[in-house]
Amino acid sequence: MTDSLHSGSLKKNVILLYIETNLFDLYLEGKPYHPTVDMLQLHRTEWREWEQADLHVSSYSKQLQVLSIAVFNPKTGELEPWQNKQASFPIFYETQTYGLLVEKKEEIDLTFYHENFALREAVVPKGKHILSGNLNFQNEIGFTELELRSYSSSLLKLRMEVFPVKMDYKRDYHAILQDVNHQIHNLTFDFLRKTYQLTGLKETNQQSLTEYFTILRYLFDQLIKAVQRIEGSPHTNMHQDQRIVPAERAKKINYKTFQYLSRHPQLLVKDQANGMVQVRGERFAPSHVLDTRRIVNYDTQENRFVRWVFIRIERKLKDLEKLLKTQKRLEDPMLAQMMTRMQKEVRRVLQFDFLQVGFMKQMSVSLVMQMAPGYREVYKLYLMLLKGLAIQDDLFQLSLKDLATLYEYWCFLKIHQLLSKKYELVRQDIIKLDYSGIFVKLKKSAASTVTYRNPNNGEIFKLYYNQTLRGPTLTQKPDNVLTLRKVETSTEYKYVFDAKYRLNPAEPGTAYYTKYDGIPGPEEGDINTMHRYRDAIVYAEKDSEQFERTMFGAYVLFPYPDEKKYKEHRFYKSVKAVNVGAFPFLPGSTKLLEEFLDEIILDSPENAYERAVRPKGSKEYYDNKYSGKNVLVGCMSREEQLEVALQHNFYHTPLENITNHKILTQLEYVALYQSKKFFGKTNEIVGVRYYGRIRDWKILKRGEITVIPSKHNPPDKLYVVFEIEDWETRKQIILPGGHGVRSIAFTSKYIFDRAIEISELKLENEEELLLWREARRRGRVEVKLDHEHIDDAKKVTSVRFKE
Repeated sequence: MTDSLHSGSLKKNVILLYIETNLFDLYLEGKPYHPTVDMLQLHRTEWREWEQADLHVSSYSKQLQVLSIAVFNPKTGELEPWQNKQASFPIFYETQTYGLLVEKKEEIDLTFYHENFALREAVVPKGKHILSGNLNFQNEIGFTELELRSYSSSLLKLRMEVFPVKMDYKRDYHAILQDVNHQIHNLTFDFLRKTYQLTGLKETNQQSLTEYFTILRYLFDQLIKAVQRIEGSPHTNMHQDQRIVPAERAKKINYKTFQYLSRHPQLLVKDQANGMVQVRGERFAPSHVLDTRRIVNYDTQENRFVRWVFIRIERKLKDLEKLLKTQKRLEDPMLAQMMTRMQKEVRRVLQFDFLQVGFMKQMSVSLVMQMAPGYREVYKLYLMLLKGLAIQDDLFQLSLKDLATLYEYWCFLKIHQLLSKKYELVRQDIIKLDYSGIFVKLKKSAASTVTYRNPNNGEIFKLYYNQTLRGPTLTQKPDNVLTLRKVETSTEYKYVFDAKYRLNPAEPGTAYYTKYDGIPGPEEGDINTMHRYRDAIVYAEKDSEQFERTMFGAYVLFPYPDEKKYKEHRFYKSVKAVNVGAFPFLPGSTKLLEEFLDEIILDSPENAYERAVRPKGSKEYYDNKYSGKNVLVGCMSREEQLEVALQHNFYHTPLENITNHKILTQLEYVALYQSKKFFGKTNEIVGVRYYGRIRDWKILKRGEITVIPSKHNPPDKLYVVFEIEDWETRKQIILPGGHGVRSIAFTSKYIFDRAIEISELKLENEEELLLWREARRRGRVEVKLDHEHIDDAKKVTSVRFKE
């Protein structure tokens, strides 16, 4: 039988788990499959077999006997007998609702318990013999425990495992946990949710209250027992107290008493009967003596340490209680009762006589703290309380954030990881955390901003998490915004990458299946949200009322593993078409997004702009702007011509050189080319160094041009004379690079401003410009022509990297 299921079996509720005992019967009912899990074949081994799921039933009372257990088998579609420690199948999933029914066989007190208040309240008595309710774990993944109690004592515990429906549990979910914890170890943790993971201790510099309380709950009773053991035999210091007392009240007399009397003879009186001191045959008795007593003192370093530990626990519990009340998470009466009990116990302990000591000024580990009964346990448990928690099979049960939140965090951290592998981190204290609550969160807006530098061109770009973007209408808060600045322009290019833990499996027979050729992908509503982000996020310069779009693209990141198949989806192709779409993004499926990130970072400003959807008519406008020949490049025939041109702000060339006279009306600039033939021998600059804006032009006979006489041209020959506003000097000279200008050539100001070699001035059509722009972003480019002089060349023969 294959793992693919009929559509009818996906909709039908069945009994998934049945437990028969001598006191009651327990039923868990729900859908045995999930359509997305079935379509994507999730939670399978490499041999396409089902992964094993955790299931454990424990009895905690001698009066309760578990008679039989039956579990649904998704392979056979039947309820089958099951024994503890036997492998089970994934049958419980996030977001699905499961019905719990408990039927009593005897008149017993029976209540349902779960650590999560919402689940606990969902199951209630229905008459005298029935407990029932619906359980839904939303987007929470992992282990969960359902417990039945009688008079607050546990009768039976059922531990089961909740699986995700949009990603593989063993491969993707655990990889996400590892990725997030590797960068920020306690970012995944939450507080008393519906599911948990097993955790163990680890070293940490920053412990969250969630971690502290999880460890404290487990250790609290051990701490109380340890301090009660100390109370029976506390560590003390003994010292002697010496006082002057009437002789009859003295309890202990030693040699110090006689030394004292020898120095104070006035205290001796004659007493022949009871005199204890004899002097010259006469007996004397003291009226007062020096009495020495041994005093027990509890004020030791060890007792100060024990007191300090419990004062610290008391403070932490108060902080936690305050935060729980602020965040309205103390509505659970059992949690409130637990907090109250723990605080009462701590206050009771602090009243013990041996703890009425001073404050601990410094900590030193003595032999007593390491070996004395009670003290060694308190010291050991204190060290455990300082630890953080790491996800592993160990002692502590710790709730994690819901999968939608974890996926959002992972997307941000994974994008950061992909970028930091290739680009320099400008700031090391990159990701800011919010420790103000019960658990750790990423700080939003400008606080969590990562700044990078492209080592190839020095460009700076930033990755923002949950940045608030205010516009003239509504405020937008996309998950991740990548902001690029190109060296050629001051414009900021922003791109939204929004994490959505949503996936449409494209079930056969659905509209999504028909519309998108049966390929799973993001939900249509999420794509519409990207259109909103791109169109709603606008920017206006200071003191300006004109708004411009700053968002050049917006993309959904969604959980889907098959990148090859998704490349045929319309929402992937739409990225190139309208710069709105989606990328599959999971731990094993990051290639498409990584390639796209490299692409937009290496984009020229023009290509980045062209990715965005432009208003109708833009093509004609920009074709004219980019390819319109508005710069004349004229060759200087000798040094004298250059000196006169610069001195008198003019340039002249024979009219016959300009075959199309219409071009005169669109010329705006003149540039001067110094050829290697005439200027190379005198160590002068070779190439294009000077250019200027045309103020006016006119056609004159050569004889009328008096500032530079001519011996070779007839005086009646027509010339075009350009009057220049002022000559400017290019920061970077346009070098010959194997080509030159014989007389005059024409180019656009757009190409002129960006050219490095003379041959680049010949670039004309859109294909050549696109290829040249993108190649220039990656290094120096060599443009080859079919002739040495650009004014005689007919075409560009190659555009390639110079290396």
